[in-house]
Formats: sequence, C-alpha cells, structure tokens
Amino acid sequence: MAILDSLLARFGRRLPQPAAGANAAAAAETTLPDEPQGQTTETGRRSTPENQIRSMYRQMAVDYDLRAAIMDIRQMDKSDGRVKRIHNRVARDVTRGGLVLLQTDPASQIQGEWTRFVQRLQLARPEKLKSDARGLLMEGNLPMQWVLDVAGNVVAGVRMPTETMRPNVGINGQFLDPRAAYTQMDLTAGAALASFPLWQLTLVRLDPDNFDDMGALGRPFLDASREIWRKLRMTDTDLVIRRKHRAPLRLSHVLEGATESELQAYQDRVEANKELIQTDFYLNKKGGVTAMQGDATLGDIGDVLYLLDSFFAGTPLPKGLMGYTDGMARDILEDLKRDYYDEVDQLQDTLAWVYEFGFRLQLLLRGINPDAEAFRVTFAERRTETMTQTADRALKLKALGLPQSMVWEEMGYNAADVEARRESDARNYEPYPDAGATTVKITPGNGRKGESATDLGHGQ
Repeated sequence: MAILDSLLARFGRRLPQPAAGANAAAAAETTLPDEPQGQTTETGRRSTPENQIRSMYRQMAVDYDLRAAIMDIRQMDKSDGRVKRIHNRVARDVTRGGLVLLQTDPASQIQGEWTRFVQRLQLARPEKLKSDARGLLMEGNLPMQWVLDVAGNVVAGVRMPTETMRPNVGINGQFLDPRAAYTQMDLTAGAALASFPLWQLTLVRLDPDNFDDMGALGRPFLDASREIWRKLRMTDTDLVIRRKHRAPLRLSHVLEGATESELQAYQDRVEANKELIQTDFYLNKKGGVTAMQGDATLGDIGDVLYLLDSFFAGTPLPKGLMGYTDGMARDILEDLKRDYYDEVDQLQDTLAWVYEFGFRLQLLLRGINPDAEAFRVTFAERRTETMTQTADRALKLKALGLPQSMVWEEMGYNAADVEARRESDARNYEPYPDAGATTVKITPGNGRKGESATDLGHGQ
C-alpha cells in the first residue's frame, strides 16, 4: 500500500476510503499485483535453481536467452509468410470487436471515466490493440508503461520492448523493491536507461516457467517451434534445388570414335542452339542421342509434410485454417477450430487484464475506489463464434432464467448502454409501445451442426 500512497501523495490525493459496510481492514491491506505483502508466513524460494542463478546474472544485464528467442521470432515473421500470417491472424481474432466495460450499475460514474480513458489511450483504434496483441505473441511478454500527466491522469499506455526490460528480482523470486521493480537497459552501453515502480509498468507474461516467480519472464508463442521451422525452411530450399537440377529432361549424345576436337565442335554446335526447339540431330559418325528422363520421385515429399505438420502442431492455428486442407476431414477441422477458439479466448482474457489494471489505476488517481464498483474490462463478443452460435447461446441463457443484463454481458455488450438505447428507441421509433413481451422457445439439437432451433413469439 505504501507505493500507492506515495503515488497519490504526488498529486495531493489520498487512497479512497471503502464504502459503508465494506471490510475496512481488508481494504487497508490492499496491495498492487505482485507487490510484497509485508510480513507473512511464506518461506523458501519460489524460483527454480536455474532461475535463481539467472536472477543473479540479471542484476547486471538482461536475459540474453530470451532476447535471442525474440530476435529469432522477429526474423521468422519477417521472412516467412506463414509465420507472419499466424501472428496476424491470432492478433486479429484476439482484438476483433474491441474492448468493452461490463458493469452492473448503469448509474455508476466509472462509465464516463472509461470513455475518457479509452479516448486518451487510443484503445478504440484496432491498430493499437493489434500491436499490443502481436507484441504479446512475438515476445511472450507485454510490458505496458502507464504515462501520467501533471493532473494525475493516465494519458498513454506505451508498449515497451521486452528484451530491454530487467525485473529486479532476488533469488527468492520476489521484487527487491516495488519502487524500482523493473529497469530498462541500454544494450549497447550496458547501462540503465530508466527505472519503473510497480504501478508504472505492468508486465503480463505468456507461459512463464512459474507465475509466482516474478523473474520468470514469458516465452514467445512460437518459441518451441523455432528448430522445426529452421528444418522446414531448409527442406523447402532443398526441394526447390532438387527440382531445378533433377527435373529437366536431358539428352545423352554418343559419337563413337570421335576425337576430342570433333566432340568439342559437335558440343559447341548443339549448345549454341539450345535455346531453340531442337527436333533433329545430324551425325557423321556412328552414335546416337538418348533421352534421359528427369527424377521420377519428385512427388515424394513426405519429409516436407512431416515437418509442416510438426511446425503447425506447435502453433495455435490448425494447419487446415492456413490453407493446407489435403486429406483433412471436415469434422476433424471443426474440432481443431474449437481448440483454436479456446486459445483465442484465453489470450483475450490475458490481454484484457492489462487494460483493466490501467483503468483501475486511473480510478484510484481520480479518487474512486475500484473495489467498491462491480465492473470488468473484457473484449467484445467472441468473434470466433458465428452469429447463429452467439444468438443460440444467448437464447439458451435467457431460457434458463438468467437476468437480461447478464445475457447482454455474456454476448459482450454493456448492459447499461443496451438499456439506454432501448429506452431511446422506444421513445423515438417504437410504433407499438404497448406490445407484449417476447417469448423464446428452444428445441435442443434440432439446428444446423447440433445447434438448438429457436422460435420467437410476440405477445398480443
């Protein structure tokens, strides 16, 4: 709590008091994520022996193993269209639809704060969200620096380069000082460029060795596929070279008893016209011209297909969604798509947490206790579903008796905004304001691909 108190004191503010009836003792002990909790019963070391050794080296420099992996991934993305498309496709599906604030109280003051927060940080622009998502995939980490103005507002969320960031962690896996949790290093001079307290830089990690070890950074999504990718690229090159040298038809010219000068003269005459279409050869000695067929096994590329399957097995995208559909059944592709959608949903939740942390920091700086408000920042409707699947899921939830506001939230909409638009339409566009309520009937398993068949009825 001390780090938040010092931050608010810079702007002449204090931490907002908990609402009446709230647990004041628990609120007084609230800390930032990953901030040391003070005196506790924890003993031992969180990090593995290998990471304990790395933490000692990281006091002097960045993690060069991670930097090498990131440089490899960037080169793969630059030189291979398959890797670039994987990053673009996943980043597009993760951020498609944009961010949305879900809240239970439509009269809450945080809605206005959220609108201004999105405008200042340009979170309504798909380029910004896609850039952050690509950085998380390619670097395995998303270091987001929160920039404040003189009035104490969060005015920017800047994605920092992961390979220059050094977490200041001891061998026990915890931050040595939350007021200097991270340091950015100048890799050319080996000197520190800037130091970041825990509130100023939020680092979300993708698949770290240990989440509780603050020094265990994340790994790029395609980190483990780098070796397979090198072999695949090498085999692709060898395949082209083999076709170039062994595929063309060749002719064997035999001249019995010809001297070296006569053979050379014959070769010069034939090769001088090799660009022309040759149909006849004329020989004044006993000999012959025999056609030698090209390599008849050029279609045997089982090794290439094996490496291709091995590469895509380590990516979030199924091979079939990247255009390689030979021999793949439709039902198998549907199962792989569901697994890919689960991966996208997980990445959406991971990325949305970063923006929610920044918004909670903004609320604290404005004197609003975020723990007293029930809200959640997430991405809009899961666009990996079809419109029919989304509507089908919402109607099922409504038939189960869930409140309408929760149904809208499940679909990715802000229930307060939907209700406000409904009231506005009723006043301005509804020709029959006294119409009865809509009834929904569902027949499970009677729709396309096992979806439920739905029927809407309107009361009289």
